[in-house]
Amino acid sequence: MKNKKKIQNLSYFVKRLKDNGFITWKIMDKYNLGDGRKWTVLINPGLESVYITCFVNDEYLDYEPSFGFDDGNILFKNNLRLKTLSMEIIINHLIERGVSPNQNLFKHKEKINSYDHGSK
Repeated sequence: MKNKKKIQNLSYFVKRLKDNGFITWKIMDKYNLGDGRKWTVLINPGLESVYITCFVNDEYLDYEPSFGFDDGNILFKNNLRLKTLSMEIIINHLIERGVSPNQNLFKHKEKINSYDHGSK
Protein backbone atom coordinates (compact mmCIF):
# COMPACT_ATOMS: atom_id res chain seq x y z
CA MET A 1 0.00 0.00 0.00
CA LYS A 2 2.93 2.32 0.66
CA ASN A 3 3.97 2.37 -3.03
CA LYS A 4 0.47 3.33 -4.14
CA LYS A 5 0.65 6.54 -2.11
CA LYS A 6 4.14 7.46 -3.31
CA ILE A 7 2.78 9.61 -6.14
CA GLN A 8 1.11 11.85 -3.52
CA ASN A 9 4.52 12.67 -2.04
CA LEU A 10 5.63 16.10 -3.29
CA SER A 11 9.36 15.33 -3.25
CA TYR A 12 8.85 12.05 -5.14
CA PHE A 13 6.58 13.73 -7.72
CA VAL A 14 9.06 16.59 -8.33
CA LYS A 15 12.05 14.24 -8.52
CA ARG A 16 10.37 12.04 -11.12
CA LEU A 17 9.43 15.05 -13.26
CA LYS A 18 12.94 16.52 -13.01
CA ASP A 19 14.50 13.13 -13.79
CA ASN A 20 12.43 13.17 -17.00
CA GLY A 21 13.68 16.62 -18.01
CA PHE A 22 10.83 18.87 -16.87
CA ILE A 23 11.51 22.15 -15.08
CA THR A 24 9.53 21.84 -11.86
CA TRP A 25 8.97 24.41 -9.12
CA LYS A 26 7.25 23.68 -5.82
CA ILE A 27 4.55 26.35 -5.42
CA MET A 28 2.40 25.43 -2.41
CA ASP A 29 2.22 22.63 0.13
CA LYS A 30 0.45 24.25 3.09
CA TYR A 31 -3.25 24.18 2.20
CA ASN A 32 -5.90 24.46 4.91
CA LEU A 33 -6.66 21.27 6.85
CA GLY A 34 -10.13 20.83 5.31
CA ASP A 35 -8.92 21.60 1.78
CA GLY A 36 -8.74 18.63 -0.62
CA ARG A 37 -5.57 20.04 -2.19
CA LYS A 38 -2.28 18.65 -0.88
CA TRP A 39 0.29 20.56 -2.97
CA THR A 40 0.83 22.45 -6.24
CA VAL A 41 3.80 22.52 -8.61
CA LEU A 42 4.55 24.58 -11.73
CA ILE A 43 5.89 22.75 -14.78
CA ASN A 44 8.10 24.55 -17.32
CA PRO A 45 7.63 28.11 -15.98
CA GLY A 46 7.86 30.75 -18.69
CA LEU A 47 7.20 28.17 -21.40
CA GLU A 48 4.01 26.07 -21.15
CA SER A 49 3.59 27.06 -17.47
CA VAL A 50 1.33 24.24 -16.30
CA TYR A 51 0.17 24.08 -12.68
CA ILE A 52 -0.41 20.58 -11.32
CA THR A 53 -2.29 20.26 -8.04
CA CYS A 54 -2.54 17.01 -6.09
CA PHE A 55 -6.00 16.38 -4.61
CA VAL A 56 -6.51 13.81 -1.84
CA ASN A 57 -9.26 12.75 0.57
CA ASP A 58 -12.00 13.15 -2.01
CA GLU A 59 -14.81 10.66 -1.39
CA TYR A 60 -15.85 10.89 -5.04
CA LEU A 61 -12.41 9.55 -6.03
CA ASP A 62 -12.45 6.66 -3.54
CA TYR A 63 -9.84 8.58 -1.54
CA GLU A 64 -7.18 8.03 -4.20
CA PRO A 65 -5.16 11.01 -5.44
CA SER A 66 -6.12 12.97 -8.51
CA PHE A 67 -4.14 15.66 -10.27
CA GLY A 68 -5.52 18.89 -11.64
CA PHE A 69 -3.81 20.46 -14.66
CA ASP A 70 -4.22 24.20 -15.21
CA ASP A 71 -2.51 26.32 -17.85
CA GLY A 72 -5.20 28.91 -18.47
CA ASN A 73 -7.14 26.62 -20.86
CA ILE A 74 -4.41 26.56 -23.51
CA LEU A 75 -3.27 22.91 -23.61
CA PHE A 76 -5.42 21.59 -20.75
CA LYS A 77 -9.07 22.52 -21.20
CA ASN A 78 -11.57 22.95 -18.36
CA ASN A 79 -9.11 22.38 -15.53
CA LEU A 80 -8.56 18.72 -16.39
CA ARG A 81 -8.30 16.29 -13.46
CA LEU A 82 -6.61 12.93 -13.84
CA LYS A 83 -6.96 10.11 -11.30
CA THR A 84 -3.90 7.87 -11.35
CA LEU A 85 -1.28 6.16 -9.22
CA SER A 86 1.27 6.18 -12.06
CA MET A 87 3.92 8.82 -12.75
CA GLU A 88 4.27 7.39 -16.26
CA ILE A 89 0.67 8.35 -16.97
CA ILE A 90 1.29 11.90 -15.69
CA ILE A 91 4.48 12.28 -17.76
CA ASN A 92 2.91 10.79 -20.91
CA HIS A 93 -0.10 13.05 -20.49
CA LEU A 94 2.12 16.13 -20.32
CA ILE A 95 4.05 15.11 -23.44
CA GLU A 96 0.88 14.20 -25.38
CA ARG A 97 -0.54 17.67 -24.64
CA GLY A 98 2.61 19.41 -25.89
CA VAL A 99 4.53 20.00 -22.66
CA SER A 100 8.10 19.04 -23.49
CA PRO A 101 10.96 17.95 -21.27
CA ASN A 102 13.34 20.85 -21.88
CA GLN A 103 15.61 21.69 -18.96
CA ASN A 104 18.50 22.57 -21.29
CA LEU A 105 16.38 25.04 -23.27
CA PHE A 106 15.32 26.78 -20.06
CA LYS A 107 18.87 27.01 -18.72
CA HIS A 108 20.07 28.51 -22.03
CA LYS A 109 17.15 30.95 -22.17
CA GLU A 110 17.72 31.93 -18.52
CA LYS A 111 21.35 32.87 -19.25
CA ILE A 112 20.34 34.99 -22.26
CA ASN A 113 17.70 36.88 -20.26
CA SER A 114 19.84 37.46 -17.18
CA TYR A 115 21.26 40.92 -16.69
CA ASP A 116 23.88 41.89 -14.14
CA HIS A 117 22.87 45.30 -12.78
CA GLY A 118 26.09 45.63 -10.80
CA SER A 119 28.68 45.30 -13.57
CA LYS A 120 29.94 48.24 -15.61
